[in-house]
Amino acid sequence: MTDALEGLLDLLDLEQIEEDIFRGLSRPALVPRVFGGQVAAQALVAAGRTVPADRHAHSLHAYFLVAGDPGAPIVYTVDRIRDGRSFTTRRVVAIQHGQPIFHLSASFQTYEEGLDHQAPMPPAPDPDSLPTAEELLPRYEQVIGSPEIVRKLMEAREAVDLRYVDAPPYATAGRPREPRSQVWFRTNGKLGHDSPQLLHVCLATYVSDMTLLDSVLLAHGRGGWVVGDVVGASLDHAMWFHRPFRADEWLLYDQESPSASGGRGLGQARIYTQDGALAITVIQEGVVRVPRA
Repeated sequence: MTDALEGLLDLLDLEQIEEDIFRGLSRPALVPRVFGGQVAAQALVAAGRTVPADRHAHSLHAYFLVAGDPGAPIVYTVDRIRDGRSFTTRRVVAIQHGQPIFHLSASFQTYEEGLDHQAPMPPAPDPDSLPTAEELLPRYEQVIGSPEIVRKLMEAREAVDLRYVDAPPYATAGRPREPRSQVWFRTNGKLGHDSPQLLHVCLATYVSDMTLLDSVLLAHGRGGWVVGDVVGASLDHAMWFHRPFRADEWLLYDQESPSASGGRGLGQARIYTQDGALAITVIQEGVVRVPRA
């Protein structure tokens, strides 16, 4: 396990300060606010710690209310909304400086047999044939315009091995293309063989906020905050966990944008295991604004 992955696992290992109350810290972000994937993953950790181990997360729905302060702890309060025979529901509110910054509803279910079908996995190249972040990012240092931003991008993703199938938005700024993007990802290191499924779900939640709105940018030839032609932030985020998976094995994140309007952009995606099982569906809307001259 790499030091970066150990650091991410430490970040998700919340401190319990009272029954149903937890506290988490933040890691340095690329922008002066808490990374949305971090607060969503930590909130799901908090919810999961109040649920019996035989119930697994099957969905989450979250709203980002205000930007989080990366220099201050985040307190997560869990409401035990319902404990049914098959399903458990939890609501989590993340609080900083006495104000809510994020809230999440999560549902957990005992395992059941049932109907089973899925959308087929789209074609994608072998992830091992694609460049790593360490190989890709330095190629675009001139486009990005700052070695410091390149360094921060690499540091932000060093716990995750994330590989673009096609060029990322900042590499093709000014050239609109189909609003679709694919990335392969896995943790940058192996997790324990007996690591709980909740950990893998929380890690996938963390990564899911990294690239989902890329497809919105691609449709308009925008490079994003990296090149300064777009200002953006997550508004809401929803995930459905269909089948078991491991976050330390390759997952294909197949993303597209069906709409952008009113200063907002919508991304939707499916996440597949390398052997073709549909593991997760994700939908996210974010603020996507063009800065005024």
